[in-house]
Amino acid sequence: MARKLPSFSAVRAFEAAARHLSFKQAADELCLSPSAISHQIRALETYLDTALFERQGNRLVLTLTGRGYAGKLTDLLDTFDESTRAVREAGSRPFRLLCTPGFAARWLVPRLDRLDFADRVRLRVSTGAPSTDFASNDADVVIQWSDSPIAGVRTDVLMTSNRYPVASPALQRRENIRTPEDLLRVTLMHDEVQDAWAEWFGAAGISPPAMPRGPVLPNCELATTAAERGQGVALAYNALVRDTLAEGRLVRLFDTVTMPIVIYSLACPEARADDPMIREFHDWIFAEVAADGTAPRRLGTPL
Repeated sequence: MARKLPSFSAVRAFEAAARHLSFKQAADELCLSPSAISHQIRALETYLDTALFERQGNRLVLTLTGRGYAGKLTDLLDTFDESTRAVREAGSRPFRLLCTPGFAARWLVPRLDRLDFADRVRLRVSTGAPSTDFASNDADVVIQWSDSPIAGVRTDVLMTSNRYPVASPALQRRENIRTPEDLLRVTLMHDEVQDAWAEWFGAAGISPPAMPRGPVLPNCELATTAAERGQGVALAYNALVRDTLAEGRLVRLFDTVTMPIVIYSLACPEARADDPMIREFHDWIFAEVAADGTAPRRLGTPL
């Protein structure tokens, strides 16, 4: 059904005059003359067949009908302005992504050339757990550790993974690591976040009297990097080291793995879940994770 709408110029003139309660100030805002504003408002009143303003002495006052109409128009024009700015800026503004160093280095960066708008991505990397306080972090999307629910934030589980020991090829040869028991005599890299060596040894059927000594590092990325440099054996997440194994910088030592856990989720403000760039990034990253075989068994509801 065809919409029956008044002149947009008349609507703008009326809404500005209603906000200022002044034809002159409305004229200054819209770069028109006061007489042009008056003409537009008379045309709108004729179209609506009702008075929108009345004079009370030297004061310009909205009628009851005019007051109600102006309030609705201000909200509509604000929404229209916001939507228009979003469309105009979509082709030039950076897509602001916040994630951990490990996710960026091991998973995201090697795949950015497959992202259609990668040339507009400004990758922002946090040295710790990325904040999901979107009011202060200036991010469009956050790849957060785990999937803890947060008020006002849309969270979709992105990636699950098990873990297994990895080492540099040189360390494996030097230490002659052939069985899980051999790990009891080498340096192990411990992860401050969800260190799982005790779980892995249990899965391998080994109950060490004391956990082998080694440095405790702030996150899995530093532990994995230390293993690449031959400083010890790390317990790596399968989802993050597949490319590193394929390139030969690390070798997987044994088939025994820990139970898979959620390691990353995608978070964005609920109010912006339908933003075209957020939706495009969401669809792309979930497709990439699915292709890797590291997607959770039950994905969050698609955006």
